[in-house]
Amino acid sequence: MKKLSVLLGGFALLSMLAFTSAFKPVANTVDIKSSEVVWKAYKVTGSHTGKLQLKSGSLIFNNEALTGGSFELDMTTISCTDMTGGGADKLVGHLKSEDFFNVAQHPTAKLAISKVISRGTPGAYKVQADLTIKGITKPIKFNADIKEEGGKKWATTKITIDRADYDIRFGSGSFFENLGDKTIYDEFDIEVKVALTK
Repeated sequence: MKKLSVLLGGFALLSMLAFTSAFKPVANTVDIKSSEVVWKAYKVTGSHTGKLQLKSGSLIFNNEALTGGSFELDMTTISCTDMTGGGADKLVGHLKSEDFFNVAQHPTAKLAISKVISRGTPGAYKVQADLTIKGITKPIKFNADIKEEGGKKWATTKITIDRADYDIRFGSGSFFENLGDKTIYDEFDIEVKVALTK
């Protein structure tokens, strides 16, 4: 009887270890070259679009479910895609200046996921995160989707950011009055599509 109890106890322990290892969190790193970050900003007279490059990033999965992760954006890579030549260079230079993102002092922006909730279908999530721009950290919320495509795992999302939260004041009606058609709206969009590798 004693031997049987020992055997049963050992089996239970092995089962617990196997169960624990099966649900061990796994970090999937971002394939920087295959990933894309697109921004779009709005003003009274139109809009501008461009791209940014990720510097690093990873998403954490537990039993194939998203549980966390973090990203770092290289703000020095800001580009403009809706214009070319001198107009694009002027816009990019302005975005990199102290009027906007001040990339000389703040070359990166960071996002750290704090909470993930399922939206009810596989691969669909509500995400809460802390976003740091210009050294200022604020909580944000957005939806994210994870799916397999072309032999890779992809994560996609669209995030709307209020630049006033990060003390980016130029042309903002939140800080200045009577700007008229020179107003640049506070909210801008970031669309992210990242490829993941295990």
